[in-house]
Amino acid sequence: MDANNIQDVVNSTMFGTTGVWFLIGAALVFFMQCGFAMVETGFTRAKNAGNIIMKNLMDFCIGTVMFILIGFGLLCGENAFFGIIGMPDLQIFTNFADFPWHNFVFNLVFCATAATIVSGAMAERTKFISYCVYSAVISAVIYPVEAHWTWGGGFLAQMGFHDFAGSNCIHMVGGICALIGAAMLGPRIGKFSKRTGKPHAIPGHNLTIGALGVFILWLGWHGFNGAAATSIPDLGSIFLTTTVAPAVATVVCMIFTWIKYGKPDVSMCLNASLAGLVAITAPCDVTDCAGAAVIGAVAGLLVVFGVWLLDYVLKIDDPVGAVAVHMMNGIWG
Repeated sequence: MDANNIQDVVNSTMFGTTGVWFLIGAALVFFMQCGFAMVETGFTRAKNAGNIIMKNLMDFCIGTVMFILIGFGLLCGENAFFGIIGMPDLQIFTNFADFPWHNFVFNLVFCATAATIVSGAMAERTKFISYCVYSAVISAVIYPVEAHWTWGGGFLAQMGFHDFAGSNCIHMVGGICALIGAAMLGPRIGKFSKRTGKPHAIPGHNLTIGALGVFILWLGWHGFNGAAATSIPDLGSIFLTTTVAPAVATVVCMIFTWIKYGKPDVSMCLNASLAGLVAITAPCDVTDCAGAAVIGAVAGLLVVFGVWLLDYVLKIDDPVGAVAVHMMNGIWG
């Protein structure tokens, strides 16, 4: 075997290994749907558990249908209207030989993640049929159009904007939708005092399930951030930053809440872990350990500020802290 043949074999093996890891990453991101469902169910009251589980299930199922029909084309299609949208097509039904199946599956699970972020902020007061309509709209139009700007070769990509795994494209956008939805719905009965306007805590019914959801999300985030890595050193670096940032965020949040409230706040620390993960998602491939620590430290404080801002200033009821975690730390990321 000559040198050229050896190089071809090496390249083929590397391509195959990268493709397999890409799909494993997609599977890990899909498993994050379970994590979101557990977090939202645990942080809310028991009477709403069935509604929340059903909404998380239908996020993915309705989103898949809409992403097949129109979303994937708007995201990955050829640029149109100065890079604002891609051109939809139905090649998934016709181009069996050359269609990028792995790319479709990976973008589909990312789309489902963007959609499910909103569920927690609108929990306990959303009609199921209304949520199904929202899920269809964000999967078909909102996420694919804005993600095309960065990941589909749109105008932000042409300007050099960098978002490796979705602090902006997924978490900030999902968080903004969550903020709008929660503001439109209004607070749950009993959340704010009629006399003073001060917020009252409405504890979730199962902190254990909520914590399990956070650990599942942390596990899945290694696929979320690392699936697009093209080499072992890059993957190792991404895994490092994806571990350091949420760990530091949680420690900082624990210390801050311990000082402020006299004891660590468990649910706030769980949200701080997610906040650190959200914040590191965009720069996970270009920052080092020290940078990840700084990003995580800010995220750990920002999530506490975000919850305070919604409760005491904006008077918006967000049962699981989705806006503070995803929107604010998506912007920070």
